[in-house]
Amino acid sequence: MATNKGLSLVSRDDEGVDTAFRADVLTGLKQSQKAIPARWLYDDAGSQLFEDITQLPEYYPTRAETEILRDHGDEFAAMIGPDRAVVEFGSGSSVKTPLLLSAIAPSAYVPLDISGDFLRAAAQELSAKFPGLPVYPVEADFMRRVQLPGEVADAPKLGFFPGSTIGNMVARTAVDLLQTMRETLGEGSHLLIGMDLIKDEEVLVAAYDDAAGVTAEFNLNLMRRINRELGGDLPVDSLQHEARWNDDFARIEMHLVAQNDFSFSVAGQNFAMREGETIHTENSHKFDRRTGNMLLLASGWEPRARWLDGAGRFSLILAEAAQPKSAP
Repeated sequence: MATNKGLSLVSRDDEGVDTAFRADVLTGLKQSQKAIPARWLYDDAGSQLFEDITQLPEYYPTRAETEILRDHGDEFAAMIGPDRAVVEFGSGSSVKTPLLLSAIAPSAYVPLDISGDFLRAAAQELSAKFPGLPVYPVEADFMRRVQLPGEVADAPKLGFFPGSTIGNMVARTAVDLLQTMRETLGEGSHLLIGMDLIKDEEVLVAAYDDAAGVTAEFNLNLMRRINRELGGDLPVDSLQHEARWNDDFARIEMHLVAQNDFSFSVAGQNFAMREGETIHTENSHKFDRRTGNMLLLASGWEPRARWLDGAGRFSLILAEAAQPKSAP
């Protein structure tokens, strides 16, 4: 019988403010290049906006990854095997998850997400689709090691990290996260991870700056969240969304560009921006086979298999927790 017992591991102060969110925002706004980690884009409103983005004609990654999951289920089942607890990092609405769960016959599903209400609603919906599967939603920041529910503590595990979310991080942070995932999942675990691939600049920029302006709203929503949750007075109308391809780092960057000079405060601290200055809100690094494998190997994961969609736009990689070695 399915379970929807929710667990929250997010630290909040007496006023209900996420302390990590406040610390990251204040630190980022003090930098010469103002920047806020991309994970804070995903409050409930941001998570819903991102789901809207995945339906846009310009945004190919979701369709490409869904194609891979739909077309290669038998191969996943053969390589992963049954009865693993699937732990999804940053589960969001879990729209791609049923394809994986249907293919591999897991023993349980543990969605991890920082957006609690969105997480629990998605878990409830997934439980209805898989009434015999135990589901244990955990509200947590998966950038840190997560203590998984006791019900799956001794089960072999498969980490699921779709959507090329790993591309949101610079290399050192990505390595730290993948190492943390290995610690969360434990010895003998597997990881199925999505990585978007390098392609024409025009295609990439369009995917992060759609004609309907949904990605712009997604980006600006972070400023509204800061105003609402951290007592800010950022003039949202004075900021404009911009997506840029940075070829040196093989990544799309999302920025919010100041359209004029202005001052503002957040959590009682004062800041200012000049016209043309930006707040850097997201990176989306793109990979090829070698760079994807190198990132995994540097983090203690050994790549075992790789699948592409038919157009060669996106990859899913299955990796296994590597055994420590004293020498090559």
